[in-house]
Amino acid sequence: MIGPDGGNLGVVPIRQALQIASDAELDLVEVSPGATPPVCRVMDFGKFIYEKTKKEREARKSQTKIEVKEIRLRPKTNEAHRGFKVDDARRWLNQGHKVRVTIKFRGREMDYPEIALEDLKEIATDLSDISMIEVPPQMEGRTMLVVLAPSKGGAKKKEKTEKAEVQAETKT
Repeated sequence: MIGPDGGNLGVVPIRQALQIASDAELDLVEVSPGATPPVCRVMDFGKFIYEKTKKEREARKSQTKIEVKEIRLRPKTNEAHRGFKVDDARRWLNQGHKVRVTIKFRGREMDYPEIALEDLKEIATDLSDISMIEVPPQMEGRTMLVVLAPSKGGAKKKEKTEKAEVQAETKT
């Protein structure tokens, strides 16, 4: 048993433990029921619950939520349009979001999945400096998709190399 001041009182009978808790005007709380003998503590249970929920709330606030942004294309999407989409994906990856690139097939386009696979590979290589492939290209029904995640330090490395190049040019 742990007393109201936090000190170890040793093994105490239940009646005596309840008496100690009522004398201190606190609650007797079983902290570790699996231990032999079970560990109990004299404390204010309401205050304990309040502090526990407060810690959980703080932990939830500090969690980062990763959004998955999506780019939708078709096998017949031209290079210029795909370039705009890749630029959007680059911006999202720099912000720390994941990007799902999907290519939707219609009609007889299903007969040529290699076209879509080639497009996905090109997009992945265009973004390889700031991202890594989290889910490789795969078919799901009439869509083929790939998921890109921001690589750790990818954007920072690129900025550092650009700064180094600029400094090298100014020195010469």
